[in-house]
Amino acid sequence: MSQGHSDHSHYYSFTKRQRVDKAVHTLKGMLHGIAIDDELNAPEIAEVLNWINEYRELVDRAPFSELIPTLDRIMADGIIDQEEIEDLLWVCKNLSPESEYYDEITNEIQILEGILHGVLADGHVSLTEAERLRDWVNDHDHLKGSYPYDELDALLLDILADGRIDDAEQETLQKFFEDFIQYSFAKRVRQETSRIHEGLSKQRALPAICAACPEIDFQSKRFAFTGASEKAPRSELASEVEKRGGAFTPRLTLETDYLVVGAAGNPCWAFACYGRKVEKAAEMRKQGHPIVIVHELDFWDAVEDG
Repeated sequence: MSQGHSDHSHYYSFTKRQRVDKAVHTLKGMLHGIAIDDELNAPEIAEVLNWINEYRELVDRAPFSELIPTLDRIMADGIIDQEEIEDLLWVCKNLSPESEYYDEITNEIQILEGILHGVLADGHVSLTEAERLRDWVNDHDHLKGSYPYDELDALLLDILADGRIDDAEQETLQKFFEDFIQYSFAKRVRQETSRIHEGLSKQRALPAICAACPEIDFQSKRFAFTGASEKAPRSELASEVEKRGGAFTPRLTLETDYLVVGAAGNPCWAFACYGRKVEKAAEMRKQGHPIVIVHELDFWDAVEDG
């Protein structure tokens, strides 16, 4: 299996069980993603073959000692039909005991990683795939607060609002999926190229990066703000937080629970749709910090509900 930088190779003998757990979860997700639109094509079948080759070094390790021979048998004719996909999903489910190393949330995120890889295996995200991915997201709302669940939830809500996917939205979905997929089997699903619609894609980044319908708890929570509110000065937003038992922090820290993004933006965002704080918060989420990025409309809804 590809082990990345050679300097890290000596660690791998100590992490085989963790890699097995993650590999089974991501395979389960990848098979689900490949079959999510009830269609199979050559690039998607190739991804399964690449996965087999990538993890063949683990063939002496359960459950791979059972799983890889099963995959070899199914893939012997170079064709994988819907029934075989269902068989593989069943095998993965039965070969995935409760993880010894990862909690339930991490397991589900690993499955999501596999799903996104499977959906992107043929280099295109269809409307059916996006809609069924949205169904999966809706069925797993216990993942709220975990990267990249909130971002994906908001992105799909925004893009599917009109029931179609245009070229710019296709570009946005593919870029988001590629950014989250942290591994490559034979090579990147698609190579980074100059993005003709990059400017159009950026226009969607703000609504897509804010959590969709977030649950906002004020008591003992820390709030930071960025951009300009269309409704009130920042001092009033801070006052509303403090009246409800929360605290205002002018800077993002590891203790910050919520970043509220003003709907009016900021003059400094002239060449992007969000600025430094949103970028930093997004990076913090990628690193595992559960900060929630909230659009100010959702903030005011929570204030009124409170």
